[in-house]
Amino acid sequence: MSTPEPVAGAQQGPDPAARSPDGSDPVARSPDGSDPVAQAPQVSDLVDRASRVPDLVARAHHRAERLGFGMSCEEPVGPLLAVLAAGVAPGGRILELGTGAGIGTAWLASGLTGRDDATLTTVELDPVLVTAFRDSPWPSWTEILEGDAAALLPGLGRFDLIFADAVAGKWTGLDLTLNALAPGGVLIVDDMDLSRYTDSEHRAAVQRVEDTLATDTRLLTVRIPAGTHLTVATRRR
Repeated sequence: MSTPEPVAGAQQGPDPAARSPDGSDPVARSPDGSDPVAQAPQVSDLVDRASRVPDLVARAHHRAERLGFGMSCEEPVGPLLAVLAAGVAPGGRILELGTGAGIGTAWLASGLTGRDDATLTTVELDPVLVTAFRDSPWPSWTEILEGDAAALLPGLGRFDLIFADAVAGKWTGLDLTLNALAPGGVLIVDDMDLSRYTDSEHRAAVQRVEDTLATDTRLLTVRIPAGTHLTVATRRR
């Protein structure tokens, strides 16, 4: 039987002419002689790592399921909140409007893991959700305030990072939220995808938020069309 001709473009074995002087394959190796390809993480490992969440976040998901709360922030908001929280300077203050079951709060808190030099305040109107939050373990620098965000905002001072995830402080009273944003501070709002809304009034409210953030000269704003769509704004110094 004749040997088949190699198929054009098919991967062939190493070219003998490309071998090292000693005849071995010229495989790049680490200084310790190990094969870097063999040491590279496998796809399954990367998927497993990506599927893991901080303990606080896992507990918050269980709490949401127990409470039947289905309006928590969706990917990629959570990890982004953690990244932004991690960048808050010592002495910084973080504010969340709309605690819900605490999933967003948990992501924010996870970004401060190992620190005790910043604070996290979250505001929730529903007393049932407030009680569930207080019955759960949280870092000592985390507090929840019960009440309407629009009523509470004027007395809370300024914050370095604000996650606006409630009607009050976003759809209504956005000016109060912007006034509470410190120079250099970052505001993040989610659920900005108009296609998610069928009610014309809801669509108009979301569009007003978008227009306000885009035209306010105090802000530098970017839209991120991922997940439920996000808008992130930094207050100029």
